[in-house]
Amino acid sequence: MIRPKLIATDLDGTIVTHDGVISQRTIDAFHRARDLGVEVFFVTGRPPRWMPEIREAFGFGSAICGNGAMLYDLMGDKVLEEWLISVKDQTETVNRLRKAIPQVSFAVESHNYFHREKAYIPRWDVGLDNIGVHTIEEAIKAPALKMLARCSQQNLSSDEMLEIALIELEGLVTVTHSNPHDSLLEISALGVSKGATLARMAGRLGIDAADCVTFGDNPNDFSMLEWAGRSYAMSSGHPDGAKYAKSIAGPCEEDGVAIAIEGLLDLPTA
Repeated sequence: MIRPKLIATDLDGTIVTHDGVISQRTIDAFHRARDLGVEVFFVTGRPPRWMPEIREAFGFGSAICGNGAMLYDLMGDKVLEEWLISVKDQTETVNRLRKAIPQVSFAVESHNYFHREKAYIPRWDVGLDNIGVHTIEEAIKAPALKMLARCSQQNLSSDEMLEIALIELEGLVTVTHSNPHDSLLEISALGVSKGATLARMAGRLGIDAADCVTFGDNPNDFSMLEWAGRSYAMSSGHPDGAKYAKSIAGPCEEDGVAIAIEGLLDLPTA
């Protein structure tokens, strides 16, 4: 066991509590990692417009947004690279899911816009699109960072929706979710995931998976938990996390990630 060369973490439910708090212990642990020369990546489903609090809390770090669809300059507030869903694939995704889940509604987003159907009730982007369109096809005009599919009446859970969508959308797009207590799917371009983009970034840095550590709590994190040589699913997260991670971290609210990092940084470099 040696000190990792790269640490990548999910945000919400992993190092950001459900009340939106990032503890000082967590901030200190990541600062210590940075000071020891460890590469730090914040890997999230969030779009850039939700990243200012992360920039203010940490003041450094690389960011992967949109569940792997975007490489984002956190400190410079600049999109560096994107892997988007084509208009054709967005339209086909809508067609297939509407047949499989008739009560579903949709939203699409990029780094600078969020559009929704009138039936789609937003929970986090309230105020960005107060008008909405009757059908999302009216708003699908360009490649998208992410599509969102919601059962606003919560007829199905996110896990139940995902089980259906994995079959219906196989070979078309990547589908996942980040909240088992909601009724929301998050959809990216085919082959795009947190794990795939993180692997690409590590490769550019010349760092092997064996020298990387990842932390996450929900299905949109499973790809990077599975990829990294060392990984931690949050004990407070989705029950399937243990199937993909090598270890379990304590709850987010109890600084589980910070405690794990403190131990990892005490390891020798060789």
